Amino acid sequence: MKKELRFGFALMAIILAGVVLLMPWGELTNGHMGLLMLALIVVAIMLGFPTAFTLMGMGVLFAWYAYHSVNPDIAINQTLDLMVQRAYGVMTNDVLIAIPLFVFMGYLVERANLIKQLFTSIHLAMARIPGSLAVATLITCAVFATATGIVGAVVTLMGLLALPTMLRHGYDVRMTAGCITAGGCLGILIPPSVLLIVYGATAGVSVVQLYAGAFFPGLMLAGLYIGYVIILAKWKPHLAPPLPLEERQVPLAEWARSLSETVSRRALPALLGAFKGKRNQGVTSGLIARHLLIVLLPAVTWFGVMGLVYREITTAPEIMDTAGLVEMGMDEAAPAEPRSAAVDEPQAEGIQEPPQAEGVQEPPLAEGIQEPPLAEGIQEPPLELGVQEPPQSLAEPAPAEPAQAKPAQAEAAPPVAQAGPVAALSAPTWYWVLLAAGTLALALFYGLLDFARLEIFKMLLASFFPLSILILAVLGSIVFGLATPTEAAAVGALGGFILAALYKQLNFGVVKESVFLTAKTSAMVCWLFVGSSIFSAAFALLGGQELVEKWVLSLDLTPVQFLLLSQLIIFILGWPLEWTEIIVIFMPIFIPLLAHFNIDPLFFGLLVALNLQTAFLSPPVAMAAFYLKGVSPPHVTLNQIFAGMLPFMGIQIIAMALLYIWPQIGLWLPQVLYR
Repeated sequence: MKKELRFGFALMAIILAGVVLLMPWGELTNGHMGLLMLALIVVAIMLGFPTAFTLMGMGVLFAWYAYHSVNPDIAINQTLDLMVQRAYGVMTNDVLIAIPLFVFMGYLVERANLIKQLFTSIHLAMARIPGSLAVATLITCAVFATATGIVGAVVTLMGLLALPTMLRHGYDVRMTAGCITAGGCLGILIPPSVLLIVYGATAGVSVVQLYAGAFFPGLMLAGLYIGYVIILAKWKPHLAPPLPLEERQVPLAEWARSLSETVSRRALPALLGAFKGKRNQGVTSGLIARHLLIVLLPAVTWFGVMGLVYREITTAPEIMDTAGLVEMGMDEAAPAEPRSAAVDEPQAEGIQEPPQAEGVQEPPLAEGIQEPPLAEGIQEPPLELGVQEPPQSLAEPAPAEPAQAKPAQAEAAPPVAQAGPVAALSAPTWYWVLLAAGTLALALFYGLLDFARLEIFKMLLASFFPLSILILAVLGSIVFGLATPTEAAAVGALGGFILAALYKQLNFGVVKESVFLTAKTSAMVCWLFVGSSIFSAAFALLGGQELVEKWVLSLDLTPVQFLLLSQLIIFILGWPLEWTEIIVIFMPIFIPLLAHFNIDPLFFGLLVALNLQTAFLSPPVAMAAFYLKGVSPPHVTLNQIFAGMLPFMGIQIIAMALLYIWPQIGLWLPQVLYR
């Protein structure tokens, strides 16, 4: 028997033994039946039953049991009503529409053949860094994850591209497998992540804020992976040998070699000097101008962005004299009545009823309302609003007041308008520090930019620039509130079409396969939602949720202890279960407890997203390992892949600790943008 099967059967035996020993069989309540249902669903999934239909079947069975224990006559009708209501609730959930659109975008981008060019250009750009191929693999996985969010697609494609290249250059099999599987799983966390959409729909948290919050933790985790690989390659060079010198060189065109030899080795001075008459060396001016534009693109982009930032931070907001505006409105009440009392009455006079009432109160009957001394007591609001300036002005002759009020208002208006814009603010210190650092880096870039590096830069532009436009269009519109996730996903799907067409990969076969895979993935997720909704309803009907809450609250845990307990449970559940099952089954148990411990559901979701990457990296399920095994050479064993993933699981735990110690890593961007 294989080790994986022994491990799985042992885990199921532990669960069943715990149920047999801990259940109070003589005094079973409905709450205990809910816990029994929870244990049985885990065992059933580990035995290989389809998750969605197992959830539905067991949920329907135990829901009927819960209804039957209350009223046997209508138990079947209530159970069928529950099924219909829960299924309809999933069908009408607008957030879930984004899932098929994002998945479709990912499959189209995968088939546009951008990733091969991106991987080649990145590994040439990183050639001098220790473990350059591993670093290039992780960066490519992070970029691809941002464009797709599909773990299986990223791991499979990088297994086809990076695995043979790394093994051919003598990289350790375990390190290679760990880099590909860990980098591919970044799509769980980095937006547009399907996991975050599912969690948001389950927990009732804004998907927009989840995307904004997951951005920096995702970059942090990718940075930790890259740092680990560089340190390991520097410490043990035999695990990641450097590239041979001939593979670091980039072939140059004849005109580039000519300019490099006759004008300058650096690209910018050579292109500028090539415009001088005979020194063109037979190179057309149009070719030189095009490459000069490419060379100057980083400088133009940097100073353009910093110029926009400077304008934004130094433009002072217009300050309106609110008190002056109130006075003008109140003074205008008197002259407004002779012009058009009928028009002004329902507009300004409704707000300024006490002053304008006296303007309209030409008959003495209105003053009759104020004859009792108590009436003046009722007129305290005018004292608070205008300190009774309007009644004093109305005490003066009525004809003279309007004539003098208009010039007063006309003279008062210009000062208010002039007081609006104030002097421009000075830029803060951080702006100048950032500008100086960026300009220094730009100068260093141009100092090192020779024609070989220019070719690599052109390769990066050709492969990364289209993806960056797609990523900015999708994530930028979501994060900055320009579009909902569903609308942005539709734009992303259109962008995937355009990218596939630009790279001449758009045909009927590609579209057909992408649509089929999208329908398959979306159906799985939506049926999971239906099954989990029925299952969680049955769990609540039996009182299992209440029993769990009482148990947790009886432990008298602090918020830190509760977080540690919940994340430990999720970490252990990641061994036998996938992230979809953990989200839809166990999140409805934890989420109601967050309010008691004053834990932000957004922050809890980010911790869960970091933690759930273990569901793809931990045996025996570890779907990323099986994706990679399916495309790897025969000599790469599953045990080697599992061993390579273990260090990256440790890095995930470190990332979770950093996020807990400094929660602003995940909460700063949502707070800046939305709160």
